[in-house]
Amino acid sequence: MTKRSIALSFFAFTALLAVSVSTGCGKKEVAPPPPPEVLVTQSVQRDVPVALEVVGQTAGSKDVEIRARVAGYLETVDFQEGAFVKAGDLLYTIDPKEYEANVAQATANVATNQARLDQAQQEVARLKPLAEQKAISQRDYDNSVSTRDAAKAQVDAARAALDAARLNLGYTRITAPASGLVDLTKVKPGNLVGKGDSTLLTTISVIDPIYCSGNLGEADYLRLAARLLAAKGTAKQQPVELVLATGDVYPEKGRVDAVQRAIDPTTGTLSVRLVFPNPTRLLRPGQYARLRFIVDVLKGAVCVPGKAVSELQGVQQVVVVGAGNKAEIRTVKTGPRDGDFWTVLDGLKSGETVVVEGAEKVRPGAVVSPKPAPAAAGAVAGPAAPAES
Repeated sequence: MTKRSIALSFFAFTALLAVSVSTGCGKKEVAPPPPPEVLVTQSVQRDVPVALEVVGQTAGSKDVEIRARVAGYLETVDFQEGAFVKAGDLLYTIDPKEYEANVAQATANVATNQARLDQAQQEVARLKPLAEQKAISQRDYDNSVSTRDAAKAQVDAARAALDAARLNLGYTRITAPASGLVDLTKVKPGNLVGKGDSTLLTTISVIDPIYCSGNLGEADYLRLAARLLAAKGTAKQQPVELVLATGDVYPEKGRVDAVQRAIDPTTGTLSVRLVFPNPTRLLRPGQYARLRFIVDVLKGAVCVPGKAVSELQGVQQVVVVGAGNKAEIRTVKTGPRDGDFWTVLDGLKSGETVVVEGAEKVRPGAVVSPKPAPAAAGAVAGPAAPAES
């Protein structure tokens, strides 16, 4: 190969290499990604109630202990444990044989003493005219009167003993004194009850209405009292909500039934008892719940969905979409919650657009593609208050 051929080959190889390098560099140029898509909604103004919540525990409005009032062996348990019973329903029977015999004996004693009284009255009636005629001594007549009076007293005593015997016989049939929810039975048939003490058999709780009691701190009490005074109302006129252990709000509203006379100096709390309708018998004695009192109302508070607020190391933030769809991460100060929504006390104005979904994809100052959030996720419940001009 001549020098000219070598030079031409080298030139061709260099040109091909330059074309290959140029083509490879062109493939590395990547188009910028599209702006991240986020769901947004607008903050609004509305009046938000400020609630005070305290832990409470339910109890029957009447808790009646059913006890054996006479001694004897329990024959039957005549109710379904844990069921609802009506006043007058038979609950237990105690062996009545001993008490039936006592009634029979007392009845016989009444008859015997009545016969003696009748005889004594006849004797007084016979001797009275004789005493008036001085045919017998006054002493004999006075003795007959005393005998009659004693017989009358014995009849009264016998009748009282008969009443007591009948009463004890009646106690062998134990009935429900009130309509309510009956507890499990403490004793079973065959057990000796009422011997030496009044054995506790079961308990009936009246649960419609039902009580719920909680303790208010002194400061909370003063806040609530101040609102009541401002409203010129009484505590019993203010509806109170009951929040169940599931987080659901009990559908029936309650009212204050009684308040402890004085604040407990050891705990600094004041006990308050509320009464709630319980027609479905959903609430049972002993349940724990939260009592929610309304102590204030924030007028025209800025509200955003709870999903719009994030927390990082104790700092709460929202992502605001401004002009040109640029995102801004803004620190805010939140107030009380209102359902699924936060009130924002500082850092946000009414009408500003906030991100409710997709905030984790946003960087400060980046452009985003905002889409309206569905009503369930972004709309603030309740009518919005007009913004202040």
